[in-house]
Amino acid sequence: MSCGTGDCSTCEVSENRGCGVSSVFDWLYQVEPSKINHNQLVEVQFKGDRKGYYINSENLKLKKEDIIAAQADKSGHDIGKITIIGDLVAMQMARKKINTDKKTLKKIYRVATEKDIKIWKESISKESEVLEVAKKTIKEFKLDMKLSDVEFQGDNTKATFFYIAEKRVDFRALVRKYSSLFNVRIEMRQIGARQEAAKIGGIGSCGRELCCSTWMTEFPPVSTSAARYQQLSINPQKISGQCGRLKCCLNFELDGYTEGLQNFPSAKIRLKTKEGEAKFVKLDVFKQLMYYYNPIDSSAELLAMHIKSVQQLIELNKKGSIPETFSDFVEKAPEDNTNLEKVITEQSLYRFDKKTKRKRAERRKIFKKRKIKARQKHRTDNG
Repeated sequence: MSCGTGDCSTCEVSENRGCGVSSVFDWLYQVEPSKINHNQLVEVQFKGDRKGYYINSENLKLKKEDIIAAQADKSGHDIGKITIIGDLVAMQMARKKINTDKKTLKKIYRVATEKDIKIWKESISKESEVLEVAKKTIKEFKLDMKLSDVEFQGDNTKATFFYIAEKRVDFRALVRKYSSLFNVRIEMRQIGARQEAAKIGGIGSCGRELCCSTWMTEFPPVSTSAARYQQLSINPQKISGQCGRLKCCLNFELDGYTEGLQNFPSAKIRLKTKEGEAKFVKLDVFKQLMYYYNPIDSSAELLAMHIKSVQQLIELNKKGSIPETFSDFVEKAPEDNTNLEKVITEQSLYRFDKKTKRKRAERRKIFKKRKIKARQKHRTDNG
């Protein structure tokens, strides 16, 4: 919105952004300045869900999608792909509570050379074979653990094995065996079931790619109460994800349900009329309806009542007043005034066929008239 006066203090635009289409607004002006130059911050993607944050202390000319050689955890270098550069990296680090004062960021050595990329691809190509051999070795040692994945360092000097175990496992002999088989340094890293699903990936029951392998970085605990609040059946097959734990998405809409349930009366209270006592069955949070068994006929439809009607009936029962019937409190279904027979006859699917037949017949008549005119003209010309 432009006022045209040049005085931007009176504009009805948030933050006094200025007038005209050429005005510029710094969306990141509220981000606190850091001791580190944000242009030197780089986010690097490695295998699967593993990412790292590095500093470009050498002021290399980097851009997104570049493959770089970065400092590894203990020794050597790792190879990864750049995903973000600059201020957004600082925001990601703040969100993940990474304190650069306590922990210095690792450095980026160089843009990966052809030799670096060749070694990196060779190490990646043998990961599936190494994982298969490693699983067979675990069976030979009879260890109570499940091997999920293996990741080789970019310089092919170290292999990290990710595993799941319910109890503490003594894998010292296993590490010695691995180091002799694969001729690299070995690191065993224990992960949880949710982290395993994030690494392996897959398609959820919703038909979309798993949240843990696409955008989720933290896995808050999920309890069965989240399913109860949302009126879901406690069926492990339906509310469990591919990791075997409760679905993370049960937490996504939980706040909306808990806020909506605050206005509902207790489900333990039975409603009384002269027809009998009605026991609670289920509720609809967003329609604000509560459903009760019909005391007259248990095989009949459930009694659907709005929470205001339920609260009114509860207040009457508390005062000792017992109404005649439930019908005065039951939510009435909306009347359907449409005539089904009229709709079926008027909106028949065959109407499309009739139109096409008429069009074809009209076209044939036009073609016949044209042929007759052409013949008559031909006869008159030839005399």
